[in-house]
Amino acid sequence: MNIQHIHVNASAAGPWRRALAAAAQFDAGDEAAGLGRWWLDRAGGRIALSAIAARFFGTERQPTPDVCLAQIETEDRHAVRVMLDHVEAGGNDAECEFRVRTDGYGLRWLRLRQLAAAEDGTVAGGILVDVTAAKQAAVRERFNFALTQYLVGTDSIDDAVAGILQLVCEELGWEWGAFWAFEDHAGAPAGLRCRYAWHSPRQALAPFRRASSLLAMAPGEGLVGTVWASGEARWIEGASGTADLLRADAARACGLQSAYFFPVTFVGSDASLMRPGVLEFFSVQQRQPDAQLPGLAKSISAMIAQAIERMTQQERIRVRAQTDEMTGLANRAHFYDHLDRLCRDAPAGRTFGVLFVDLDQFKPINDAFGHEAGNVVLTMFAERLRALVPPGWRIGRLGGDEFALLSAPGATADELEHVADAVLDAARRRFVYGEHRLAVSASIGISTYPEHGVCTRELLHAADAAMYASKRKGRNLASRFDGDGAPADAGHRISLLTDLHSAIRRGEFFLEYQPICTSGDMEIEAVEALIRWRRPNGEIVPPNVFIPLAEESRLIVDIGRWVVRQACQDLARLHAAGLERVRMHVNMAAPEFIDDGLPDRLAALAAATGVDPRSICLELTEGVVMQHADKSIAIMRELRRRGFGIGLDDFGMGYSSLSLLKNLPIGSLKIDRLFMAGVPYDRNDCAIVRSILDLGRHMKLTVVAEGVETDAQLGYLRQFGCPLVQGWLPGRPVPLERLLALAPFQPQRGPYEHA
Repeated sequence: MNIQHIHVNASAAGPWRRALAAAAQFDAGDEAAGLGRWWLDRAGGRIALSAIAARFFGTERQPTPDVCLAQIETEDRHAVRVMLDHVEAGGNDAECEFRVRTDGYGLRWLRLRQLAAAEDGTVAGGILVDVTAAKQAAVRERFNFALTQYLVGTDSIDDAVAGILQLVCEELGWEWGAFWAFEDHAGAPAGLRCRYAWHSPRQALAPFRRASSLLAMAPGEGLVGTVWASGEARWIEGASGTADLLRADAARACGLQSAYFFPVTFVGSDASLMRPGVLEFFSVQQRQPDAQLPGLAKSISAMIAQAIERMTQQERIRVRAQTDEMTGLANRAHFYDHLDRLCRDAPAGRTFGVLFVDLDQFKPINDAFGHEAGNVVLTMFAERLRALVPPGWRIGRLGGDEFALLSAPGATADELEHVADAVLDAARRRFVYGEHRLAVSASIGISTYPEHGVCTRELLHAADAAMYASKRKGRNLASRFDGDGAPADAGHRISLLTDLHSAIRRGEFFLEYQPICTSGDMEIEAVEALIRWRRPNGEIVPPNVFIPLAEESRLIVDIGRWVVRQACQDLARLHAAGLERVRMHVNMAAPEFIDDGLPDRLAALAAATGVDPRSICLELTEGVVMQHADKSIAIMRELRRRGFGIGLDDFGMGYSSLSLLKNLPIGSLKIDRLFMAGVPYDRNDCAIVRSILDLGRHMKLTVVAEGVETDAQLGYLRQFGCPLVQGWLPGRPVPLERLLALAPFQPQRGPYEHA
């Protein structure tokens, strides 16, 4: 900018005349330092600016105070006006920071500081410094902080993107920000659509928002489509006159001028380039391409990209945790969750029904043709169920050849029977497996809310009992629960429950230990205590049979205490035999963990058996923590304070909330075997496992992969840095004596490989 000549009024007072002369002088030092100077005539309210200060404000060298204030952002004007009044009234040592917006420079931060008054004090003066660079550095720090907050604390992509758009606009001085997402849905042409937008409330941008919401651009079409297709950013200085801006008329109507477009890209888990969309920002000012936004584009793009990638992976984890892998139906836990919520939220007077379906003659198919044939039957039957259920119904596979259907609220008895007949017909139709046409049938039990129960357990018990009644009546039919159809195995269950009450006293429980090994050299790092039950008749009852019974009868607390006590005693023996480094993992159920006396009891037990609490890790599921969050977290913190380790078991199978995880006082988490099943061949499983490993690494948590059964799985985990593994490959569960036989410690996999 050329330095203007300032005409000095000969009648001005001496100090003011000298101030004007100083303002007119060229100071090479000030120019090199970027230092502006200002003077204020306290008597006349007049202002003089040096060349650099005038350039900062975008005004003449002797502007009126109102002209200067007009260049200042609305939110900052009051503070500057108060400061000028203070100086004009004779005040000293004034200082403030404010924002100005000028054509060619956009938004800048200035710091105004008053220096000592000259001569008689009628003229005040000081310096004006451009502090934009320092402010921009602070903005970058806020961006980094915001990135962490969005990635860890936000579970919604909407909140993440909208928050970033607002942050950019407010901090960098842009009036409009939007994200154009690439959408490729079946039945609609692929294109980019404005999914999220934010604009300054002080700008009337309704026409531009409306034009953006109605527009869809194909790749390569318009500015947005071109940026997406080319992967290159684009800057424009005259939005209203840009031919390939398809909203030029709306931009002109809203007074939008400069704009910047840049693509959002990231490399996906399969190493392919992902291009979710384009970011755009508009300003009502004429701004220069060297404004701060282009320099931060990569960071902003990374924020959006990482948020999208994390939400996508989190959604995959959620879906996998809720879905039966073979059939794509809701799994047992997710179906139970639907039924729980329907029982809890059902309006008074409304009814709904549960259909419990069991395939008849399914086992002979598995025996005769193998599990592949059985899988074909299950998959095809699930497809038929999806095709026949009315809107609002839910279907789940409970396990094996058992399925369940949950009606929509308000379903009548006739509708339940009609659907049951359709299910029977779907089961009777032959299933094609190679050259074979396989025949099965179904037995169905029906229960209704609230007639047969008001909770999940009661409704499923009634439907299960009715299903067994159908089997007793000859199979291939549906029965409604009538109160006298006790399930066929009820006698066995009652016998188990009776024996379970005496099992501890009679010493029928025993523990086996499954190794948890380092992935690199397969050294035993820890063992997990697994309870077993041998009945007086010699029958070994699986844990998945007697543990639910124990939970129903509250015996789970007594059994849990026995497990911890026995595990501590066995750990002391292992340490005494020379396996000092081995740690003990023990599973905890909800009723025993939410006991306030647990920390004291465990500490006393560790002292009595002579084991260090740091060598004991208590494993909890996400459900245990979430159902009793306030109490369980407090107990977890007290246990950690006393040295006990806390681990999150079956990670991803429950609530999987990162906002919860970051507040849990845990030291380790386990990747559930469900996610290991497809490694290393299933792309989604691999992406989920890598995400959990990265999460554990960044949060400084030890990660254990469960269900490691093949060398290919182990090789994948080694490649991506999983520290610990557990499964049949590292070692099957074995009695304590097999572990003691390893003392002194020998890091071998062999003794467990075929146990």
